[in-house]
Amino acid sequence: MTRVVIALGGNALLRHGEEDTIEEMRGSARFAAERVVDIAAAGWEIVVTHGNGPQVGRILLQQDAARGVVHPMPLDVCGAESQGQIGYLLQVAVGDVFFERDMERPVATVLTLTRVRANDPAFQNPTKPIGPFYEEEQARTLGEDHGWTMAADAHGGWRRVVPSPEPYSIVEASAITQLVADGVVVIASGGGGVPVLDAGPRLVGVEAVVDKDLAAAILARDVGAKLLLDLTDVKGVLRGFGTDSAELIDRLTLAEAKAMLDAGELGAGSMAPKVRAAVNFVEAGGERAVIASLADAMAAIEGQAGTTIVA
Repeated sequence: MTRVVIALGGNALLRHGEEDTIEEMRGSARFAAERVVDIAAAGWEIVVTHGNGPQVGRILLQQDAARGVVHPMPLDVCGAESQGQIGYLLQVAVGDVFFERDMERPVATVLTLTRVRANDPAFQNPTKPIGPFYEEEQARTLGEDHGWTMAADAHGGWRRVVPSPEPYSIVEASAITQLVADGVVVIASGGGGVPVLDAGPRLVGVEAVVDKDLAAAILARDVGAKLLLDLTDVKGVLRGFGTDSAELIDRLTLAEAKAMLDAGELGAGSMAPKVRAAVNFVEAGGERAVIASLADAMAAIEGQAGTTIVA
């Protein structure tokens, strides 16, 4: 069977316009699970990865509300907690769909660590906003008390910002590879994985956030996937995004994708990292990467929807 890494965007468990409740999360997980099982039924070996932005943000808000009652956990621990939470919901939902379709496929979630480099320039220039909003005076006090970097947010207020270093390998890649080769649908590298540094024989978690799309490309490379399928809440890569003449691009070569990135045509939002991840994966030997809507998953994997990036 051919292997695919399916990267679910933030809409996997919290779609636009929905309330942040467990009922909504279960419903969104079910929608994603049905797409995953469709692909499994077509004969693919599957590794699923996912975002965690809304969920880890909630964990940080809960910690902030409980400050003075319980000790807050560092960001690497919060990231691990979100992996367990989302992995559980997806694992149960995928398993339920397999059962209902009378299909025998085990599902397992692997708590995943992602290696980053200590000399990554991102550690000297934190840019990724996380957690709650604060008034300026409170933000400055928290920064001084905890050694956090605080910055004014474009949406108003102040927030903590952390580094977003480049991932370079997935610690559990060999275990994930073995599981998927044995027929297990594996959920891994949630939220980009917990960023860790190599310290001799030890791995040390760091206060940082790994871009989930870039980590998905490393995961796909490390587990020997032929296809990286990035499912989100848009139809694919649009030329002229944000204009009345925007149109879907159904196919890009590496050279064309790089030119769009270099020209800044994709902005600095979520699409640029997706295209960059697709480029990285194909350059590393992947056959193709597809960026598409979650609702169009099967059509995308068959080359009939989304944007396909090839060498």
